[in-house]
Amino acid sequence: MSRSDLLALLAGGLFSVGLAVAGMTKPGKVVAFLDVTGAWDPSLAFVMVGALVVYGIAFRLITRREAPVLGGRFQIPTRQDLPPRLFVGAAMFGVGWGLGGYCPGPALTSLGTGASSALLFVPGMLGGMVLFHVWDEAQARKAAEASR
Repeated sequence: MSRSDLLALLAGGLFSVGLAVAGMTKPGKVVAFLDVTGAWDPSLAFVMVGALVVYGIAFRLITRREAPVLGGRFQIPTRQDLPPRLFVGAAMFGVGWGLGGYCPGPALTSLGTGASSALLFVPGMLGGMVLFHVWDEAQARKAAEASR
């Protein structure tokens, strides 16, 4: 196992532990956070604010370097437009998160614990990803044929 593989494994493990400690692997807690008109539980807001603070500081420190420690160059997005597809995808993600109580990271973490809800959610999530990939490839082929 290479050094970068080991660090990726450690980072993923730390991320999973953080998700579990924060309560992100409990669908009921996530749904309660999203239920702003009912029995709202604001505790996950503190998790999100904490994550933003850590990210903000880390991003500034890391991008001062000439290159990443384990990569050739930084790959920071430069795209400025906001295509409708972005909003549709974000809305679908949010609806799925609200209905299922999981987003991908916590779902995979919960899958590792054998949580029955994750055992149902993760195959559905993966199926949705496969269906989107098939649809997206078909749309790309149609666009390529139309431009000929």
